[in-house]
Amino acid sequence: MKVALFGAGRIGKVHAASIKMDPRCELVAVTDVMTEAAEALAHEHGIAARRADEILADPSIDAILIASSTNTHADLIEAGAKVGKAIFCEKPIDLDLKRALEIGRIANTHDKPMMMGFNRRFDPNFAAVKAALEAGEVGKGELLAVTSYDPAPPPVSYIKVSGGLYRDMMIHDFDMCAFLFGMPKSVMAHGSCLVDPEIGAAGDIDTAVVVLTYEDGRIATIRNSRRAPYGYDQRVELLGSEGTLEARNEIENTVVKSTAVGTVSAKPVFFFLERYMRAYAIEWSAFVDACVEGKPVPATVQDGVNALALAEAANLSFREGRPIEITSAMTGA
Repeated sequence: MKVALFGAGRIGKVHAASIKMDPRCELVAVTDVMTEAAEALAHEHGIAARRADEILADPSIDAILIASSTNTHADLIEAGAKVGKAIFCEKPIDLDLKRALEIGRIANTHDKPMMMGFNRRFDPNFAAVKAALEAGEVGKGELLAVTSYDPAPPPVSYIKVSGGLYRDMMIHDFDMCAFLFGMPKSVMAHGSCLVDPEIGAAGDIDTAVVVLTYEDGRIATIRNSRRAPYGYDQRVELLGSEGTLEARNEIENTVVKSTAVGTVSAKPVFFFLERYMRAYAIEWSAFVDACVEGKPVPATVQDGVNALALAEAANLSFREGRPIEITSAMTGA
């Protein structure tokens, strides 16, 4: 399977490595609006740096991986679908829910695999929680807690174009809740600016808690912060009727020092590249499974629409100070 990569930035480099690891596919081209970045990545992998329109018009290219800036995602999905490519796209589909719903309708009529990049679904730890829950190992899931703290906030220049914490950062956690518990009945969001006043001045928050309530009474909570000085804090805890499941942080090493003073262990790994490299490789392999072997796509465009709908509901809840009901009009489902 011949693959072209859109985006030669940090996440594009991660995906390029994942493509090269799978013997069933070949990375043949890369494009980026920053031509120097595209040429550097192309040189690293011994491939061509090409224009986007050339890639889309090339019938020998079977699939495109979209890891470019968020504002390009929807247009590239639409363009790729028109020329019959298999499509993998990083989250989110778009910052606008209406546009995401349009892409969802396109996906419903596309006859090639189309997959969203929710890499945390493919993390072995979180996947094991999902498998154990589905196997009934802790009975019926009742209470879910998802924690996601970044080690430090991004630049304010990024905050201004990110779409806000709920769309940019928490969207992964909305997807994790949907992955484990399904779609909720309502969303109640709380948020503050406690880390960097410049983030508040840019119109965003850096600290948030969201409560998702389900039709059958189950509850999920999400906690986000842009600052955790000890490292990248990524945890899931699930209480079931017959026990609990917990995915803890991955730490820098497994050495534990115990003395009369106390017990000390290593910190969590510092950021998402260290934490989720395995997940990115497994995720890409799952997409190739869908393209080459006809297996179901495990993270669909509908999943992308659902996560964005939850983020939109959280934004509205935060502004209006009330729970927001999730309707079929919001998800298109």
